[in-house]
Amino acid sequence: MSAITTSGRTGRLLTLWTPEDKSFWEREGEAVAKLNLWISVPALFLAFAIWQVWSVVAVSLPGLGFKYSTNQLFWLAAAPALSGATLRIFYSFMVPLVGGRRWTAISTASLLIPAIGIGFAVQDNTTAYPTMLILALLCGLGGGNFSSSMANISFFFPKERKGSALGVNAGLGNLGVSVVQFLSPLVVTAGIFGVFGGDAQTIVKNGQNVQVWTQNAAFIWVPWIAVTALAAWFGMNDIADAKASFAAQAAIFKRKHNWLMCVLYLGTFGSFIGYAAGFPLLIKSQFPGVNPLAYAWLGPLVGAVVRPFGGWLADKLGGARVTLWNFIVMAVAVMGVTVFLPAGGHEGQFAGFFVCFLVLFLTTGIGNGSTFRMIPVIFLTEALRGVDRNDPAAVASANKEGNTLGAATLGFTAAMAAYGGFFIPKSYGSSIALTGAPNAALWCFAAFYAVCIVVTWWYYARRNAEMPC
Repeated sequence: MSAITTSGRTGRLLTLWTPEDKSFWEREGEAVAKLNLWISVPALFLAFAIWQVWSVVAVSLPGLGFKYSTNQLFWLAAAPALSGATLRIFYSFMVPLVGGRRWTAISTASLLIPAIGIGFAVQDNTTAYPTMLILALLCGLGGGNFSSSMANISFFFPKERKGSALGVNAGLGNLGVSVVQFLSPLVVTAGIFGVFGGDAQTIVKNGQNVQVWTQNAAFIWVPWIAVTALAAWFGMNDIADAKASFAAQAAIFKRKHNWLMCVLYLGTFGSFIGYAAGFPLLIKSQFPGVNPLAYAWLGPLVGAVVRPFGGWLADKLGGARVTLWNFIVMAVAVMGVTVFLPAGGHEGQFAGFFVCFLVLFLTTGIGNGSTFRMIPVIFLTEALRGVDRNDPAAVASANKEGNTLGAATLGFTAAMAAYGGFFIPKSYGSSIALTGAPNAALWCFAAFYAVCIVVTWWYYARRNAEMPC
């Protein structure tokens, strides 16, 4: 055992990594994989927190005296999703090029740039709009991390554990969205950093002057980012077999299932991040008497907490079956939202609206887990088709190809889906501007879910489907 262990590691580099070998997995693989997973989780949590901090900050800026228009505020809320989605395209390919440990540490440390920058910028309400927009775009560094994080973790686990492992990584990481919306209103009420945190700002609340430290919403994450980046550098591992050129990974662009899964993951994660980004502003615009920050954090919390369950359920029942029924419920729930919106002089019913959105967040979480379980299974199955299972070298080569393409697809589909964080809030704004209500946008979302139902059933869930998974 000691000889294998010694030959299998060079510093933080794993030169021997065969998780599909059950004896290797039980002997040493599982312990190493879990260590990397449990360092990856807080790194991804912090990435989501920084990515979504603008969903809170943008709502607070008018009260701080920033003279930005409503359209400019919507752009600030949507900009991190736009940059994060674009960065994910590049981040998708970084783990095989740089190494999972190195890239996790570097990308986590990069979050210090927007966290510190926002903390200083919000203290001065004369900060120019272009500066704030650049800081909002830099929050996309957190969004980009998801693609590389999921690709990295997928290499560590065997096929039958991928759904659960990816569900835990993404689900607990997604909690950063909810926690930032819940924690920010609390930490801004006190000067918790003393002289190091800057002066308080004065806002008017319920007719009274109240002191707040809005910079704390960003500064609160700085020490944790630094600690987690160091933990990733000294505690995680790189996998030698995960090394691959960009050309090898770029083969996914010729694979049909890469593009099909982009559509399905846009329906699940794209909905999750888009609804999370737009929920506070949607509540504020449709139900002016309701405090959006008192409720908005609950939706992302539900979606994040249930994601590991979605991955586990997909491991047990099959990813395609879970995904199919999940999209059916999503289509019904989004139509339900329209029933409770204000219309024709009717004030609407916030309770029904909120419950329907909680169902939507629940299903986005389950669907996130099930679709991400589908991807590695699809590409491993495709790579192993026609391979002689009695030829160890051929099987090993097919496994490496399947894992490499599966990881690249995980990252790329996450990149495409992240654009939902931009388009959903902007769709609300466009629908309200054109029709006076967000209903048109919601009906478009329902139509898109119908497309996802058809794609899932035809290619993956029906009897004799092309790629059952």
